[in-house]
Amino acid sequence: MKKITMKYKSILWIVLTVSAISCDYFRAPQPKEAVARVGDKFLYKDDLRALLPAEYTREDSIAIISSYLNNWAAKELMLANAKRNLQEDKIVEFETLVDEYRTDLYTKAYKEGLVNQSIDTVVGQGDLETFYQGNKEIFRLNEDLLKLRYIQLKENHSGIQRIRDKFKRFNKKDQRELDSLSLQFRAFSLNDSVWVKAGEVFRKIPLLQEQSTQNNLKKSQFFELQDSLGVYLVHINDLLKRQEIAPIEYVKPTLRQIIINQRKLEFVRKLEKDIINDAITKKQFEIYE
Repeated sequence: MKKITMKYKSILWIVLTVSAISCDYFRAPQPKEAVARVGDKFLYKDDLRALLPAEYTREDSIAIISSYLNNWAAKELMLANAKRNLQEDKIVEFETLVDEYRTDLYTKAYKEGLVNQSIDTVVGQGDLETFYQGNKEIFRLNEDLLKLRYIQLKENHSGIQRIRDKFKRFNKKDQRELDSLSLQFRAFSLNDSVWVKAGEVFRKIPLLQEQSTQNNLKKSQFFELQDSLGVYLVHINDLLKRQEIAPIEYVKPTLRQIIINQRKLEFVRKLEKDIINDAITKKQFEIYE
């Protein structure tokens, strides 16, 4: 830690000992009193109280407050020097940006509060389908999708023929039995009714990507593939290619968010219009010719 100057030691000692020499000092209500000044800017005891942890020693307090005082002073001095040395047009530009940022912070918080209280976030199936049917073109795929099931087995698995038959036939009874045997599989996914990204599948089964490159994958296609990690049984239930329209069940989360965002935008537009009309009625807003 940098050596503390005698001046800062005196300030710190006043801060820590005025009224009481106890660790509860900063927790008790105190009159607002300055502990440091840079130009016409003051730092008060209240500003320092939140800096100290729940339990602290006098040495901890001195170290924490000394660091904060130095940082605060450096920032204020740099700001003062900047204002003295920057060109006037640059200062005006910065002040305008600061005002705009302050306005944006307040209005954004106000709008978000009203929106969260007022917007209906329940999106029914009818709303989803209406928007989807009217905007299908924006839901073109940028990658292939697959519906598939697969099982990875050890190369020398003793029951591979029986599992292969059940996997290919895949009736209700087969599904239950395969599920009961799943502890024997190295990896598996038997839910072939859900769309998944082809890239995610290829990362798990690289051999399937080779098949996709050599031959176009097709619906209702079965593969038995083998590498050093074992045997893969794969059945392609359905597939969609890049640039085809994504199915509604795949884009439901996106649809819902788009609809909610539209509701928010409509609410804010109406809010702004109502505020202006109300201000005109109350003669709080006037436009002069």
